[in-house]
Amino acid sequence: MSIEIKVPAVGESISEVTLTKWIKKDGEWVDRDEVIAELESEKATFEINAEQAGILHTIAKEDDDLQIGDVVCTIDETAEKPAGKSELKEDKKPEAEQKETKPEPKAEDISVKTISPEENKRLQNEGVKATPVAAAILADKKVDVSKITATGSHGKITKNDVIDALSNPGRAIDKELFSREEKTEKMSKLRKTISRRLVEAKNSTAMLTTFNEVDMSAIMELRAKYKETFKKTHEVNLGFMSFFTKACCFALQEWPSVNARIEDENIIYHEFCDISIAVSSPKGLVVPVIRNAESLSMAEIEKEVVQLAVKARESKLTIEEMTGGTFTITNGGIFGSMMSTPIINIPQSAILGMHNIIERPVAVKGQVVIKPMMYLALSYDHRIIDGRESVSFLVRVKQMLENPEQLLFGKDPVKALLQI
Repeated sequence: MSIEIKVPAVGESISEVTLTKWIKKDGEWVDRDEVIAELESEKATFEINAEQAGILHTIAKEDDDLQIGDVVCTIDETAEKPAGKSELKEDKKPEAEQKETKPEPKAEDISVKTISPEENKRLQNEGVKATPVAAAILADKKVDVSKITATGSHGKITKNDVIDALSNPGRAIDKELFSREEKTEKMSKLRKTISRRLVEAKNSTAMLTTFNEVDMSAIMELRAKYKETFKKTHEVNLGFMSFFTKACCFALQEWPSVNARIEDENIIYHEFCDISIAVSSPKGLVVPVIRNAESLSMAEIEKEVVQLAVKARESKLTIEEMTGGTFTITNGGIFGSMMSTPIINIPQSAILGMHNIIERPVAVKGQVVIKPMMYLALSYDHRIIDGRESVSFLVRVKQMLENPEQLLFGKDPVKALLQI
């Protein structure tokens, strides 16, 4: 007897999805609850699991557009499990296949851009995934992970990916010189949604951007002093995002129009701060939400950021985790951006853009000193937020970042003590 596996309902407003990838192939044995395929809606990517163990018979093809309730495949649960069935683990290939594998190049024969172990550790904490053998080579050769093209499932770096990077330093893998080839690729539903929303934001809002700069000295000194203690106490790294999130939450409550939205002819003011964090995923830009960020501690915010970022990179965010949000923070600085004008994440009314930290000469009490400076950009909808409010909001964020002790009470501790 065969059972039908259908496209599940994934949200009230979603009626169509795309089959992006078969994890298991037609005719293969699948175990109960094993992931067999990936589907993508206009908002998120999700997986289909086998409801029973048996032989898989695929019906839909990759890149097919399917309606909710359409049959994706069938599973013959009466079939017998093949004797001696075992999955081949990566890096444990048959002997004949291993002989064809290129030998690992010697480090002294190859020019490779290196990074520090601390940088490798930071990249791993940010969600870089690699097989055990690949990770061992990366650590031994100190290879710049950003130069490696991952070909493993879910963006995982494999042993051969690292070997290819070592064998071909300075140019793209498997690319012929002076090639003029073109490739046509179907636009994913997520990319279509991103495109539509960005155009809608530009056309439906009176968007302006105001800029400021912040001296990051105090925060960087604080992180350097307490990062080990913080990690030991809370089991999470102390990053920049918790400082910015805290500062924005205080400023949003002080300037509520920045935390509001327009709905028909009404203005909806939010008494809470649901902060959307823009994250670059393999499928495109996604904005998971930290709920009630104003009520969370620094450690709780950092844990939420890590959890959501990992889910985004693994395409495991749920629709609920990306729905809502009253204000967005995006960090182009991790890619090296010096300054930009972020686009509002509608129906929100404002978005804060963080940028790269660069040591620059600045004037302090009549003296020129070198400081780690970051440009901040606040894009806002002028229909609901006036210039005074947008500039004052950004100045308030700057003040709290340059004086982190203010994040305790949202203002100067002495004034809080004196209640003035």
